[in-house]
Amino acid sequence: MSSTALAGRVTADAPPGTVAFLIGMRVNRLRKVRQWLPVATAMPRMLQELLAQPDLGLLAARTYVSGRIVLTVQYWRSAEDLDRYARARDHAHLPAWREFNKRVRDNGDVGIFHETYVLDRSESVYVNMPAGFGLGGATGLVPLAARGQRAAHRLDASVPDVPAVAPY
Repeated sequence: MSSTALAGRVTADAPPGTVAFLIGMRVNRLRKVRQWLPVATAMPRMLQELLAQPDLGLLAARTYVSGRIVLTVQYWRSAEDLDRYARARDHAHLPAWREFNKRVRDNGDVGIFHETYVLDRSESVYVNMPAGFGLGGATGLVPLAARGQRAAHRLDASVPDVPAVAPY
């Protein structure tokens, strides 16, 4: 992602069916490195594979670390692409999933989580942000005025487009 901020206000150009997928892990027992390290190293391998093969459906991903939690925000072309990758025997995810279940699923040393959101209606705004950030970085950007000045209007066109603060 470029660190150069775009001036002004833009919004994501995400087609219906785009998926926001949050996946991560939490280290529950810091001293159990042999339990959580394989989990921590599996995600970078999967992301490398996905980014090298755009036809698998991953549009963009960004990883964040906060204390004991590692979170990767991913944007996918569709829920079908995400499910197909999760179950594919010839890709990195399924073996890592099976290994997690075999080694640490029930011992509590490390936790994993994911949340999947199919974006049939979505709203976003980026003000003075780099072009590659968030959903807009994954799907492209359009001027905010093209979708409406008000967040509620961008979610539901029947809501009047009267912003609380004058647009700039």
